[in-house]
Amino acid sequence: QVQLVESGGGSVQAGGSLRLSCAASEFTYSRYCMGWFRQAPGKEREGVASIDKYGGARYPDSRKGRFTISKDNAKNTLYLQMNSLKPEDTAMYYCVAGNTCGSRATMWNYWGQGTQVTVSS
Repeated sequence: QVQLVESGGGSVQAGGSLRLSCAASEFTYSRYCMGWFRQAPGKEREGVASIDKYGGARYPDSRKGRFTISKDNAKNTLYLQMNSLKPEDTAMYYCVAGNTCGSRATMWNYWGQGTQVTVSS
């Protein structure tokens, strides 16, 4: 059973930073690609960043430069550092794991419960 537990969400003003964390089992880290998705009210889930089991990171073009995904294998923890946050970054952020680092939400096998990020102007 793969379990993903997110933390680190909260409220921040525009221009601020947040770091999200996702705790997972060691088995998950060694076997799966991992990533972050987000979903704003009334919108579809969209990919934020992903990292394969070898540490290779990928970002959609719109997220490059502001968001950084990383993982600490010793702590079995995935991170998402978000800088220069904008009100349009407001969403529920989900930690995901899957067999491939896909761009679509349907390509990911496991989802956490999510952590809310709210950015005020």
